[in-house]
Formats: sequence, structure tokens, C-alpha cells
Amino acid sequence: MIELVNISYEIDNKKILDNINIKFDSNFTVITGPNGSGKSTLAKIIMGIIKPTSGKVLYNGEDITNYSIDKRARSGISFSFQQPVKFKGLTVFDLIKLSSNDELDFNSSCDILSKVGLCAREYINREIDDSLSGGELKRIEIASIFVRNSNVTIFDEPEAGIDLWSFKNLISIFKELREKNNSKTIIISHQERIISIADKVIILENGKVKDDKDYLLNELNLKKCPKLGGDVNE
Repeated sequence: MIELVNISYEIDNKKILDNINIKFDSNFTVITGPNGSGKSTLAKIIMGIIKPTSGKVLYNGEDITNYSIDKRARSGISFSFQQPVKFKGLTVFDLIKLSSNDELDFNSSCDILSKVGLCAREYINREIDDSLSGGELKRIEIASIFVRNSNVTIFDEPEAGIDLWSFKNLISIFKELREKNNSKTIIISHQERIISIADKVIILENGKVKDDKDYLLNELNLKKCPKLGGDVNE
């Protein structure tokens, strides 16, 4: 379990996060809120991409605040960027095979690509370079993260650049991740469909946790959300 204890972050004398305390004890947690509220900063602090000005990050009770990104990754924490990284010279099959904790063969890798809405025949041998669109890169990255079977998986706005048809595949993947008893998923998102399948919703505003259900319903136009007392029908 990830726990944030008194986390604050400042840059250029501007406070981005202000004394955040959160326990990520649910299988599927969504962090939402207006632009500039500190959501992506919070996700990067959990992964170790940036360090907090003050406070601690705990992982299963251990203080990992000063752990490097690599050390966190080796301990079972994964991160999906808003803008996926390109790997010139590396094929999609290579990436998925390298990402997996199990021995994946060609056919299994094709099945994973199908989960994210990509035709395996067209993509499995393509290089991860500028020939791929942002949405294609995003889906390939999500496929590579899915096969890692990480203890904690963090997605920073995974819907960015994803078309409607592929978004349905994305929701299916998240539902599958939610059912994994030994893993935690943390997602930064504004999307109603993603929020509606969360076990827990955390609202950030001006760098603080905002415990206001009416705010979320009004600002994000979520008229009915089961995690906020509503009843979304999927």
C-alpha cells in the first residue's frame, strides 16, 4: 500500500501541494480535480520522478521518499506518462516481452495488443518511433504496463489521445486491473467512466484534498456516481 504523509511541494516559491495525507488502500483509486490542482505532481512524487519539499512516501510501511525511480520500479511500482516515451529501434513485440514478468510468446503479446484495441498483425513488429501517433503510443504503453503485474500502477490521464472505440477497451483493462487482489491502481483522470468504476475518489483543488462530493458532481458534471452516492448504469 502507498501512503502519503504530510506531502508538500513548492517550486519558485509557489506551493503546488500543501500537506497532503492519503492512504491508497483501495484496489482502484482515481484522483481528480481542476487543472492546476497538483494531480500530476502528486503522481510523479509517488513514482519518484520529483521529490517532495517535505513529507514522506511510504510503501508497505517502508519510507521510500528518497528511493530512485529504478528502485521503486524494481519494488513493484509502475508509471504511465501523459506523453509516452518513444524507443527508436525497439519493436512493439520487444517492448511487451521486456516489460513482462513472465515469458510471453508472440501469440500472447498479440492478445495483449488486442486488449488495447490494436490489430496485432499491423503493430506487433513496428518500431516505437515517430511513425506512431500519440494515441497509438499511449495504447502500446498501457499494454506494456498491463503485462508487468506491478503491485502499484499509476496512470497519468490515460485517456489522453485515445479515441472513443479504444477508450472502451481501456475501461475493460481498468476493470480487469481492479479485480486483481494483490495490486493497486492509481489513476489521474477527469473521465466520468473511469471515475464511475473507482473504489475510491480523491479530489484535489489548489494543492489540497477537497472533501466535497457536491463539488465533484457540479464541476465535473457527474450527475450520478456510485462512489459519491449516485448510481451510474454502465
